[in-house]
Amino acid sequence: MRPTATVQGRSLVFNVVFVLLNLVGLAFIVMANHPNFSEVSLLFNIIGGAVMLFSIFGIILFKGRMMMSGLSRILVGGTFIVSGLVKANDPVGFSYKLEDYFEDGALAYRIKELFGAPGFSLEFLTSSALSIAVIICIAEIVLGVLTIVGTKIKPVAYALMGMMLFFTFLTWHTADCNPQAKFTDRDTYAISSPIAKQKLALAKEKKVTIVSQTSEELVVDEVKSTQCVNDCGCFGDALKGSVGRSLYPIESFWKDLVLLYLVVWIFLSQWSFRPNTAKQNIVFGLTTLVVVTFFSWVFGWYFPLFFAPLVILGALWVKRVGGSLLGNQWGSALAVTLFSSLLVAFVLHYDPIKDFRPYAVGSHLRWKMNDGVPGVVESELHYRNKRTGEKRTYISGSAEYNNSKIWEDENWVNTKMADKVIRPAIPPSISNFNPQIPHKELSEAELKLPFVKELIKTRKVKRIQLLALEMKAKAEVRLNDFSLELYPPEDYQILDTIEVEERAMNDIEIRDALLDQKRVVILVSRNLKEADWDEIDRIKAIAASCKQKNVPFVMITNAARSEMDAFRKKHQFDCAIFSMDEIELKIISRSNPAVLVLEKGVVTGKYSHNGIPNAAKFAEYHLKK
Repeated sequence: MRPTATVQGRSLVFNVVFVLLNLVGLAFIVMANHPNFSEVSLLFNIIGGAVMLFSIFGIILFKGRMMMSGLSRILVGGTFIVSGLVKANDPVGFSYKLEDYFEDGALAYRIKELFGAPGFSLEFLTSSALSIAVIICIAEIVLGVLTIVGTKIKPVAYALMGMMLFFTFLTWHTADCNPQAKFTDRDTYAISSPIAKQKLALAKEKKVTIVSQTSEELVVDEVKSTQCVNDCGCFGDALKGSVGRSLYPIESFWKDLVLLYLVVWIFLSQWSFRPNTAKQNIVFGLTTLVVVTFFSWVFGWYFPLFFAPLVILGALWVKRVGGSLLGNQWGSALAVTLFSSLLVAFVLHYDPIKDFRPYAVGSHLRWKMNDGVPGVVESELHYRNKRTGEKRTYISGSAEYNNSKIWEDENWVNTKMADKVIRPAIPPSISNFNPQIPHKELSEAELKLPFVKELIKTRKVKRIQLLALEMKAKAEVRLNDFSLELYPPEDYQILDTIEVEERAMNDIEIRDALLDQKRVVILVSRNLKEADWDEIDRIKAIAASCKQKNVPFVMITNAARSEMDAFRKKHQFDCAIFSMDEIELKIISRSNPAVLVLEKGVVTGKYSHNGIPNAAKFAEYHLKK
């Protein structure tokens, strides 16, 4: 007989009450371990623990296990679908986060530390980061849907448990990572390589330890610093783009602990599950949409409300009409995998369906550069009484501390000063957009741009000639840099004020000039050699149209000047090229290359390399105004 919510005559009302109490107790425990509730942490832990134990006892007594596991299926399934969709929307961005974790100083150092394996490394996975990212996001969607429709629930329960144990370990590592910690890393180098010679020299200085040395290779142990990943990438850039920040590491850890707890209920009930009836499919499907709607509202992205019912209904439809080959639970799983794979393939070919990054169409870049929030930090001063051993803690600068005059009492000694983060700082959305070019590397292509001419033109500046009295040496400083505090009369004598011609800075920075342009078209390529230049003729035609309309066209990349010159020669494309950090170029667009249109610092157009329009269409969209 199929287990039901009433569980063989037991009270449905009691089951509902105990299930709700269980979630309330869980919420209290989560809040107790959040920094915002540190003052009532103990109280909330006691309340939450007591309520959870009482409710678990009630669920077992009144046989409400199936109701609790059913609710867990809805919450876990809905969360997995949305989490997978957010990653599938930007698998390239997720792969960047995985690459961070694959660094030796990131996740691998935990394994080195826990198992005493200094030679362990995950760096070999870096080249496969995108493939792994695609597999994970598709797996999340598939497991979420199968959890809802009750398909292959036993293998699904094991897969959910394995995935949540891994994710929980990952977020625990992220939350617990100490950037000041050290670990021993073992590396192997070819004995003929230059770096091997460097390591041998360091070994003589006792900075590295030689483990073994042969005629072919050198193995050394070296103490290195950890590389903490501050954002686990659980919801990609979706939270940053919607609420302004990602989950803090401790929040991500507790989010995964909650999901792991719910998965435990599913896992313990797997032997009692049966495939959903038609009525259960309706109930589970509609309630899952409530969970999906909540996340869609948080992210400001309602595509999941279209995709979730599509894949759920698709899985059920294939099972019904698939015949002897696909009309089963494996057919349902295959259908969801196919739908998810098509979505990922589309996004990889073009760009994310929803661009949560700060360079999305409509973004005002100047605003994004100034939307950070300063953090609030309190300095705690810890004192101990030398005679009685009594301890006191004060907040530096508080009225209580100032009135205590405790520092004047010789019986009290300051034992520690620690900073307590009340509100972590939120950095601005954009902090490293700074295209530039060394003055000596300017070519005719850059010099043709009016704003570059303005930046490099000679100008007269006032300088003050000084005599350093002690050294009897003359010096010159800009008038704007001069002050009596820096150059006191007893040390410096003012000789004269002069005007000199001075060129602009050595590095020509064009950020402000770009943001001030009425309209500017930017070609972005994070890596010239790896870029897909199949549409270079379209790009060149767009650049020609811009030239006819007196609209600046510039290229921003991360490459040596020799690579830039080789690119110009190979494609016969004499465009102005500026340099910028590769990480920021990755943020601008996942596509390599991509075309960006700015109007007074606002992004009005953005095209991946597979979506670049022809010159006529581009001119119609962006150059007619």
